[in-house]
Formats: sequence, structure tokens, C-alpha cells
Amino acid sequence: MLQEIKQQPEALARTLREEGPKVATLGRFLAARDIRLIVLVARGSSDNAALFGRYLLEITSHVPVSLAAPSVHTLYNAKLDMRNALVVGVSQSGEGTDINLVLENAKKAGACTLGITNEPRSAMARLVHEVLLIRAGKERSVAATKTYTGQLLMFYLLAAALQQGRGLEKLRQLPELASRCLELEPVVHSLVERYRFMNHCLVVGRGLVYANVYELAIKLMETCYVVSERFSSADFLHGPVAMIEADFPVIVFAPPGKTFNDMRRLTQQLRKLRAETLVISSETAILKQATRTLRIPVKIDEFLAPIPYIIPGQLFAAMLAGVKGLCPDRPRSLQKVTKTL
Repeated sequence: MLQEIKQQPEALARTLREEGPKVATLGRFLAARDIRLIVLVARGSSDNAALFGRYLLEITSHVPVSLAAPSVHTLYNAKLDMRNALVVGVSQSGEGTDINLVLENAKKAGACTLGITNEPRSAMARLVHEVLLIRAGKERSVAATKTYTGQLLMFYLLAAALQQGRGLEKLRQLPELASRCLELEPVVHSLVERYRFMNHCLVVGRGLVYANVYELAIKLMETCYVVSERFSSADFLHGPVAMIEADFPVIVFAPPGKTFNDMRRLTQQLRKLRAETLVISSETAILKQATRTLRIPVKIDEFLAPIPYIIPGQLFAAMLAGVKGLCPDRPRSLQKVTKTL
């Protein structure tokens, strides 16, 4: 897992180099189809990436985006009218049975289909109209890391395609930003011993990094067996804040941008409640309110923050598993490809 976390700058650069040229042709393909709805279908970490895709695509393309419920197709056999819809399947392996069934049904119902996968020879790649390949290389760890950030990058490329290439050049910063966040490895290493006996926590964020809240929580659950609840900071104040007592662990994502003031106010409130807060941010204004910090070494535009900001979280989960005496590469009861209906 740690090796694959460290491969992310190279994987991102390779994917940009090899998939970036597809943006223009994909843009023309989609423009000819009058897309009025986008539906994203995924499971697990891929579903977390799809949550990011929902925020990004609605903000940039102004097209409504829905997260599919695969059971509507696989268990209830509903027949949907998918004309003028773009249905995007997201799967590291491309072999998710339910994901591919949704894509097949959508295609029959008039949708344009796109696959985001790491496997060019997968069933998904053969099924859809167009494919964006993550090009992360073989992922051996059960816990997805480089394929997750690769999926986020694919949504950036899709957003650029829907905007006639706008925003593509900005993405070339991402490999270097990922490299800078890997510099936090020794900081994380010195920090995780404090959390050796942690068996529950909350992860909180909002906006474009909200998907990372879900992703870090699932990493802690599958590699460290920590019960990890995840909330938008807005939803958190509608009830779950009542759980907070002295020393309750809360991990906070707080990049600069539109959500920053909200996250700063929340961290101030958590401090008054004497929670144990671990804040991931570049900004002194919120870091000084935290119990412990992972200071992002460079100020990153909120638009680009999701990929580099998850890297300290990935390092934290992998290293915490180590101090707990667990192997993050072989979580109990899990396998790399999970097929559900």
C-alpha cells in the first residue's frame, strides 16, 4: 500500500500524458449527443470518486448529476428512459457485475456510456461507447490508493471534455502537488503512534474534498478496523455533533477556498468541546485551532485540492495499520475484485 501511495505522482503524470489528448475528441463526441443528465455508477472507493465527480461536473458543466443506485437495475429490474443521458461507470477492475449491468441497461435505454477503469481489456471497456483509462499500473494492494486518485483525475478530464478543453492545462500541476504531499511521510510516521488504540473516529469536510471524507473513512475501516463515520460539516451540525465529548477523534479536511471559513468555525467549536482534532490543511488560521496537524506544504487551489489532500490520509491509514500490528495489504474478509448484484 505504501509503495503504491508513493507511485501516484508518476501514475498521474503518465495518465495525463496518455489520456489528455482524448479530451478534444471526447468533447466532440459528447457535444453531438445533447447531454442533459449525467449518471455515475460505482461501488466502494470508486463510488467515493464518483461523489467527487458529482460536485466537479455540476460545478463546471452545469449539467445535473445523479449517483446511480445499482439495485434499481439488478434487484428491481426497473426500465428507465436514459435518452440524452451520459452514464459513467467507475471501476478499478472494470469487472463489477452490477456496474456493468447498469451500463448495459443504460445503453439499451438510449444513453451514451463511458467507462473509467484501470483495465483496458475488462468487460467494462468492451461494453461502453468510450473509455478513459487510469493507467496507474497493476494495483496489488486491496486498499485502492493510486486508482482512486486516478479516478479523480479522470473526472477532471471528463469535465474538461464537457467544456471544450477548458481547465486541462491547470491539471498539469497535479503530479508535482502530489509529490509535495508525499513529503509529509515522516510527519505522519511520527504522529500515528498517538492513535494506536483509536477504535472510532469521525472524518469531516465539505465541497470538492467531501469525497475524500468518505475515502479516508473507508481506508481506516478496511485497513485499521476503525469505526469511521463521515459527514459533511453542514450535516454534522444537524445532530451528529452531539456525539462529541472530550478526546473524541475528528479528522478535518480544510483546504483554502469556499468551504474554508465553515471548516474553521467547526474546528473552533470542536476545540471548545475538547475533541481530539487532526486537521489536514495548509492554512495557519485553522491549524492553530487543532490538537494535531498535517500541514500541506503548499497552498493548493480548492479546485485541485482533492488529489493531493487525500495523500496524507492514505499515509495515515497505512501507517496506523502498521502500528496496530495489521497488514493493510491483506484486510480480513476482503478481496481485490468484489462482484455484487
